[in-house]
Amino acid sequence: MKRVLAWFGAHPLRPALTSIVLILVIGAAAKITGSAQLHRDWHPYLARTAQVDMVGEGFAVSPVSDWSYLREGVTAERYIEASYNLDDLREVWFMLEPQPGSELAAHTLLLFEFDGDRLLGLTIEARREASEEYSALNGVFNAFELAYVWGTARDLLVRRAVLLEHDVFLYPVSIDDEQRRLLLTRLLRRTDELETRPRYYNTITSNCTNELAKAAGFNWAPAYIFTGRSDEYLFSRGIIPGDSFELAHARSDITAFVQALNQAPASSFDAELLAELRRRYAR
Repeated sequence: MKRVLAWFGAHPLRPALTSIVLILVIGAAAKITGSAQLHRDWHPYLARTAQVDMVGEGFAVSPVSDWSYLREGVTAERYIEASYNLDDLREVWFMLEPQPGSELAAHTLLLFEFDGDRLLGLTIEARREASEEYSALNGVFNAFELAYVWGTARDLLVRRAVLLEHDVFLYPVSIDDEQRRLLLTRLLRRTDELETRPRYYNTITSNCTNELAKAAGFNWAPAYIFTGRSDEYLFSRGIIPGDSFELAHARSDITAFVQALNQAPASSFDAELLAELRRRYAR
């Protein structure tokens, strides 16, 4: 280190190097301290923000994304309004989508199961502009706003398993009725807050996984940054049930099932998916 400092102090390019470092620091600081925005030229899938209306035990979410996909691309951009009752909440399912090329990176989301074989999903995303590509490094410096996207199970799962051709793993979440209600209620309220008070996505502090963990009231853990290990961590805490993680992980792989189910009528997707999950988990 002393040699490095000595070289830097004696080097004739010191003023230029100092200027470059200062520009980078000032630029990063400006980006970090700037206000998050609601209105930009957003990527189409992230263009609409959800509104939440809660009255008593009932709530409505609009819009709920219900896009359709084939491997060739998006085939329909559809949105619906969905109404539910907290008393009808039965299960929570945790999805993990490993990112190709890294064992430590994954996208995660939740599906909430209600009476009548109805599913409502939430994915927390880096809200990219139309011209932007996601970058974990840029996400540290507030390059993206935060988006809470509510969608149908068909949209959220088929988008990953079919359009992106990624693996999809779906686990039951072992929490009690009160914890399920509290988790869902907190996420609905956070969604409503984003409608008027936008926030930044952050790869370390506000990503797809630790936003869910914070709503669940979990203490911080490395798996909330190294999200590819989040399912293994939840298993170690007993939140994902099973005799061994290897068996639980193998049972949770629904990639091929979702790809095949995309050929079925959209109206039957939730019921057929839940029937398969109940068969696998004997529920």
